[in-house]
Amino acid sequence: MRRFGILSLVCAFLLFVPIASSAAAASDVPYHFGFKKSINGQLPSIDHEGFKEILQKHGAIFLGDTSQKELYLTFDNGYENGYTVKILDILKEKKVPAVFFVTGHYIKDQPELLKRMAAEGHLIGNHSWSHPDVTRISNEKLKDELAKVKQEVAQVTGQKEMQFLRTPRGIFNERVLASSKEQGYTNVFWSIAYKDWDTNQQKGAGYAYEKVMSQLHPGAVILLHSVSKDNTEALRKIIDDARQKGYEFKRLDQLQVKRY
Repeated sequence: MRRFGILSLVCAFLLFVPIASSAAAASDVPYHFGFKKSINGQLPSIDHEGFKEILQKHGAIFLGDTSQKELYLTFDNGYENGYTVKILDILKEKKVPAVFFVTGHYIKDQPELLKRMAAEGHLIGNHSWSHPDVTRISNEKLKDELAKVKQEVAQVTGQKEMQFLRTPRGIFNERVLASSKEQGYTNVFWSIAYKDWDTNQQKGAGYAYEKVMSQLHPGAVILLHSVSKDNTEALRKIIDDARQKGYEFKRLDQLQVKRY
């Protein structure tokens, strides 16, 4: 009887000992966003990247409505390299909306450009205050990073709401997705991109044009870096030729359907 009594106590104890779930154990596993690129209009894929389920679980955007010939133009603005004025000029001329993901450095350095973005109908998104690897900071630090950007943008531009977040360098984990979602953010990744951020490896407007147009597909979320001379010089032709193919540019907050 004594043995059974001890066994019963052990079993009862185990019922109250929390056991880490596989999801909890994986919550801090870092990922660097990647995808299988679109070829000949076929849809890109993240089926084999290992993070599809957590993106779906936390409502992150990778694609728009793939049943519609819609495009969503996004720019990452970590610092200014002299091209954003021309980018804004082209967007205004062509009546194309965009989302600009900005850092704390950009806010402090370029308040007039931020004002222009907001005044001309573009959205300003959160790219973190100091551009850290967000998987290596605490939830509290992440909250501070995002809050500072939102507050400073509101002070400069009057844009009080900030719905969209793009994590620096596309690095994330489930904890970051969950924490930022709790703060009201939708994480935005991309389905068209190329290596455009290296200012020492610019290869001409034709190269940028081909890299974007060769990946074009319905519901595309296009990532461009505003520091790229090539992007700036190719942008007008990209817009014109995408429209000739029947595509329509929409602002990210017009997105209704997210498909994977």
